[in-house]
Amino acid sequence: MNFPSKVVENAVENLSSLPGIGKRTALRLTLHLLKQKKETTTALGNAMIELSNNINYCRNCFSISEDNLCEICKDPKRDQYTICIIEDIRVLMAIENTMQYKGVYHVLGGLISPMDGIGPDDIRIKELLEKLENTEIKEIIFALSTTMEGDTTNYYLFKHLSQHNIKISSIARGISIGDELEYADEVTLGTAISSRLPYENSLTK
Repeated sequence: MNFPSKVVENAVENLSSLPGIGKRTALRLTLHLLKQKKETTTALGNAMIELSNNINYCRNCFSISEDNLCEICKDPKRDQYTICIIEDIRVLMAIENTMQYKGVYHVLGGLISPMDGIGPDDIRIKELLEKLENTEIKEIIFALSTTMEGDTTNYYLFKHLSQHNIKISSIARGISIGDELEYADEVTLGTAISSRLPYENSLTK
């Protein structure tokens, strides 16, 4: 692809590095931005700079936060003794939108997937186990996608967590097998959270 300007080429190269955006889409976005007012493009650029400079990860749950602790972990009204295990921030947002869950979270940052070369050491399982050693936790809720990777991660966690005197639950299977939780509607996801069952009930006998 030949570019009329090195500046345009640089913009296209950087945009096309984003997930799901190819060179043609990146070029279309770049040309769209060129048609906008300078203030609009500058505001977008500043927002990206602020995102890079001012966003941290919560030291407790590893969610996205502007401070060392996220708003959920800082909230005294949240049940600090109940932890919902999730894959990433998108699932957290989906669950929070249901307004059915009052505990806190632990963001794994991925799922165990041997096919993709992702093992237990590549996600935040060690941090979860350390948290259990240092905090009095009453219940762990598995809220991972009902995919092979999600089920593999659930089972691995269960084998390690069952050594502790902790209630281990799993969201109800109102979510279809193979579904990603972030795409579930709020009513179904809210019902799945509030109707959670002991995890061992989901294991094949």
